[in-house]
Amino acid sequence: MSKVGIRDVAKLAGVSTGTVSRVLNDHPSVTKDVRARVEGIIKDLGYLPDPSARSMRSKVSRLIGIVIPDLTNPFFSELVQSAEQAAANHGYNIIVMTSLDHAAKEADRIKQLTSRKVDGIILVPSNDFHTLKLPKGLPIVVVDRLMPGYSGIAADHRAGVRLGVEHLLKLGHRRIGFISGPGHSVPANDRLRGYLDAIEQAGEQADGSAKTAGPPLIAEAAFDYESGRSAGNYLLARARNERPTAIFASSDQQAIGCMRAAHDLGIPVPAALSIVGFDGIPLASMTTPRLTTVKQPIQDVAAAAVAVLLNKQTAPELDNPILFACEVLEGETTAPPQPD
Repeated sequence: MSKVGIRDVAKLAGVSTGTVSRVLNDHPSVTKDVRARVEGIIKDLGYLPDPSARSMRSKVSRLIGIVIPDLTNPFFSELVQSAEQAAANHGYNIIVMTSLDHAAKEADRIKQLTSRKVDGIILVPSNDFHTLKLPKGLPIVVVDRLMPGYSGIAADHRAGVRLGVEHLLKLGHRRIGFISGPGHSVPANDRLRGYLDAIEQAGEQADGSAKTAGPPLIAEAAFDYESGRSAGNYLLARARNERPTAIFASSDQQAIGCMRAAHDLGIPVPAALSIVGFDGIPLASMTTPRLTTVKQPIQDVAAAAVAVLLNKQTAPELDNPILFACEVLEGETTAPPQPD
């Protein structure tokens, strides 16, 4: 059986090959009726455009590069999956590369993608982004970890954490511990500010009753499970009347690690300790008890990044990022505190 070509599609649809090409490239000049007819023929014939030929004719590769720090992190994995779906909706494919959170490797990955003639790059910068020099002339959208001087798209980390802490305050918690992210991380610092915002506001409203007692109830940790466990051990290793009755963790991985620490110490969740995570990764709904978390709108962030790269959406102004609101997903790890 001979290979189906664009001329076969055009002949059956009763249009020119140029019209078929415009349909394939999602050109706005094509009417809805013609588009539907051509797309129907393409589907019936099983026509697959030749990517290399299309690239040579249009000077467009229909490839989007995405560089992330770590593919093992569930948040980044979901971001990649969401970006892939968003790109496919526009007829594009993606190439994924990891920087291992290292600026030199990050620069190399971007160079490789540029040599492959990608039409744009979605970049989650390494935490060493201050040393990174991005190529000019290639569309790049920075997501999640925002960089000064570049278009950025992210969840509103600060407001999201504030929502989560406010959820604990409404339950009656006043000794609320916080597991922050690494101090050099932009999202981690935004999340810490959200925690401090909520505690400060609650303290003012409750005449100081929301302020933490005893040693500072903040532990800095990496965003992974084991670091969350270690931070949980640190926060809970104090007298009952001094330890937190609730802990907000800056990632779901940290929160799950903290749940393990509480279990090992014989502290039941949520009867004696409430825990809230951040991200909304799928695993959060599979823990026992089911984790309460602040969900990032990962699909919205990815879709907006792809749309900006492809000029389907206005790019954010420099240093004025597009921020998407987070939401609290109530699980089974929060409850009112027990009396001391």
